[in-house]
Amino acid sequence: MTAIGIVGAGAAAAAATYVLDEALPNAEITVLEKSGGLCGRAATRRSDDPNLVYDYGANYLKSDDERVAELVTETLDDAGMVDAAEPIYTFDAAGEVSPGRDSDEHKWSYRRGLTQIAKRLFGRTDATVHRRTRVETLHREGDDWTLTDADGESWGPFDAVALNPPAPQTAELLADADWDSPIREELRAAAADVPYRTVWSAVLHYPFALDRPYYGLVNTDKAHAVGWISREECKAGHVPEGESLLVVQASGDWSTDRYDADPADNVAELAGHAADIVGDERLADPDWTDHQGWRHAIPEGGVKRGPVDSAESAGLYVLGDWVVGEGRIHVALANGLDAGERVAYGV
Repeated sequence: MTAIGIVGAGAAAAAATYVLDEALPNAEITVLEKSGGLCGRAATRRSDDPNLVYDYGANYLKSDDERVAELVTETLDDAGMVDAAEPIYTFDAAGEVSPGRDSDEHKWSYRRGLTQIAKRLFGRTDATVHRRTRVETLHREGDDWTLTDADGESWGPFDAVALNPPAPQTAELLADADWDSPIREELRAAAADVPYRTVWSAVLHYPFALDRPYYGLVNTDKAHAVGWISREECKAGHVPEGESLLVVQASGDWSTDRYDADPADNVAELAGHAADIVGDERLADPDWTDHQGWRHAIPEGGVKRGPVDSAESAGLYVLGDWVVGEGRIHVALANGLDAGERVAYGV
């Protein structure tokens, strides 16, 4: 029986698992995820008090890739899918808001949040997903791969292994890998060279409705402390009627400088910026907040194909938006579909 190990349960891993299960119905697929959630930075949280659902990492799924659009709207059950119809406006370094950058035909999420993408993909397979299982060591012996987790448990042997963590974490895994081959160092160096943007986000709730014509605001000149603001109430089922919820993502420079600062201070500063940009002084004083930092949030370049191709010849695959170099969910899903096909062909 073919055995395949996948490290990480992000969007790309979910798509690859789906393809592999379809192409190799007798394969045994094991997914090891370090956290308690699925879908990586396409992350959703829920709060009972107040009653909220919010996508606090990636904000929505675009329809730019035809295969991905078909996958989520036709192949998978589209029940509960929502589409934020309001446009995206822009703002500049001075906080001046202007209409005019609604280039996305669809801005999809789900009533239960973006994590539904991975949950639905994994749910269509016979793969076994182990959460809170941090892989620390990769071993190569003969033609087989094994993985060792933080508790010392061994997983495998596998005929092929796919690595889905962000590039810096993939590089760390390869640095410690028990694999005596020049390919290991070539792939490690290539992954380590992928640049990333750090993002620190504040989630701000208000007990009143916000009347604005847009879903999101994006800073186009990269000269403001805030890079993005979105209104979760534009997604059906996320925010009760008569309330508002903003997701405020800081710029890369601000996020890097303030990453380890007091979260309460960060939230207060970002709330003040949101109030200035949106033009409502009430927004400086949210009644409920949350926050999240992502050190390796958005890849700003792709990986060299040579080392990736060489590794695949040995049964080791890398997948995710960083392989392509564009931090978008549809890109991660498309890369996962492609990688799944290559794994299936390779084994």
